[in-house]
Parts: sequence; structure tokens; C-alpha cells
Amino acid sequence: MFFNFNSNKMFFLFIIFFSTLISISSNSWFGCWIGLEINLLSFIPLINNSNNILSTEASLKYFLVQSIASINLLFCIIFKMILLKNFEMNNILSILINSSLLMKMGSTPFHFWFPNIVEGLSWFNNFILMTWQKITPMILLSYYFNKNFLIIIIIMNSIIGAIGGLNQTSLRKLMAFSSINNLGWMISSLMISENLWMMYFFFYSFMISIMCLLFYLTNMYFINQLFFFNMNYMIKLSLLINFLSLGGLPPFIGFFPKWIIINFLLKNNFFFLTFILIMMSLILLFFYIRILYSSFMFNYLKLKWMKIFIKNKMMYFINFLSLISSMGLILSNFFYL
Repeated sequence: MFFNFNSNKMFFLFIIFFSTLISISSNSWFGCWIGLEINLLSFIPLINNSNNILSTEASLKYFLVQSIASINLLFCIIFKMILLKNFEMNNILSILINSSLLMKMGSTPFHFWFPNIVEGLSWFNNFILMTWQKITPMILLSYYFNKNFLIIIIIMNSIIGAIGGLNQTSLRKLMAFSSINNLGWMISSLMISENLWMMYFFFYSFMISIMCLLFYLTNMYFINQLFFFNMNYMIKLSLLINFLSLGGLPPFIGFFPKWIIINFLLKNNFFFLTFILIMMSLILLFFYIRILYSSFMFNYLKLKWMKIFIKNKMMYFINFLSLISSMGLILSNFFYL
């Protein structure tokens, strides 16, 4: 199963959730930093797998990157306590604090560790890294951000997330660059309000959970695996719906949060930022559709040694979630109205 853990891993998973609550509910920067450290030290045992060299390498890389970001954050917190009244230094410190939090969530220009680490993780760990691990840095970013600096970061995120995924053959790296692009949308929603960010994050987590579960059940890690066998057309249809939903194409559910963010950005006169986000979403949709077109059309190889065993109940569940995703715009309009 997707949640096939022993008791030790379940304990570390609980600590991850608990550490996020520590950071969010803390009333001091030092308490937030402690929560981030607990989160880091509890996620590494989940990643690490003695049978897989890639996961061991990924856990070491993750530890080093997150440690550098944590040291930088702690240094900035202490520096801020000393130079509280100096306005010019406060401006520089806000950029430094933002940078360390952006490094923690795998945002550009500190994103170089993210696709490499994702490659060594299982689909469940990928799901945690792309969703839950972004909550704490995002909320801490909303406490103290430099607006002009974040606008540059949003533009870089959307461009690199879109262009970086163009020549990828690994599905995990593809999802990583998609996550970087979506991070641009998340930060732009965070600049407007926390409620808007929560809404976008909920919809994004919903879409990513379906994708990761589907890839886990079909044991898919690379794009060419889509062409190797006569796959069930219901699986391909689910892939189609969820890829297009993740790209933000109407009438799928992924379009709804992007549509609301665009409305708010235009009301706040962020015209150039909105233009960049929309254009990069089109590039994202281009390489999603290229994958889907290939998987539907190139159905010529049926290898005897490659078989997929999927429990029917789980497939019904994924089809139900995909139906929600496809009817998303109609359903979400009721909530919007």
C-alpha cells in the first residue's frame, strides 16, 4: 500500500506533523527555527532506505542543504535581535530570511537540490516533500517578507519551473519542476492573503496526491513506461484529467485557484507578473499534453514480462477522485458563488 510503514516510520511521520504545528504556533523566531530543525531530523529517517543507494544519497543531500538554510536563518534571527532599529539593515535582513526560507522549500534560485533529491525518493516521500514540507516555510515567509524581492522570485520560479521540465524523461523530475512552477503561484497568493494561499495549497495537494498515488500503483517512474504496455484506458484517462488539471486547464479543478489568483493580482495591478504566470502555464501544459498524446497514441508494445497488478478498489477510488477533478470548475463555482 501507499502508506505501508513500520511503527518507527509512523512515529517519524507523526513528528513531522507535530513539528509543523510547533513552528506555526510559536510566538518567537527561535521557536519557529526549533520546529524547522525537528522537521528536518524527522524527515531524514523517512527518506533513508538501506536497500536503495539513491535514497541514502538523497537523505544526505537533503540534510546538508536544509542545515545550511537553518544556519542562515538562525544567524539572521540573532542579527535581527541586535540591529532591531536600523531600517536599512532590516531591509537586507528580510531578504536574507526570505532566502533561507525559500531554500528550505526548494524555490529558485536555490532549487538545484530539489530535482536531484526527488529522483531518489519514493512516491509517498515525494508527496510529503512537495506538499507538507512547504507549509512551515510558507507560513514563516508570510510573517516577514520583502515584496519587491518576492516578485522577482515568483517570476524566476514560474520561468524555471516551466522551462526546466521541457526535456525531462523522469516523471519525478517532471513533478519537481511542476512543483517549482506552482510555488510561484503559491508565493503570489501569499502576497495577497494567507487564506488565498491556503485555498491554492489545498487544491494543489489534492491534485498531487492523485498523481503520486496513480504513479505508485502503476509503478511508473519514467515517461517511456507509458508506451511499453497496453495500459488500462481508465488509467490513461485519469492521467489525462489530472495532468491537465495540474496545468490549470478549464474545466478541471486546477484552473479554479489560478483563476482567483489572476483576479486578485489584476486588482492589485500586478499586470506583468500575471502575464508571466499565464505564459509559463502554457509551456507547462505543452509538455503535459506532449506526454499524454504519446501515451494515448503509441500503444504498440506489449511486453510479456511487464505486468501491472492494481487492486480494483484503489482504481475505483482514483477514478472517483479524477471525476471530482474533471467536474471541478462546476463544483467550485458553487463555493465561489
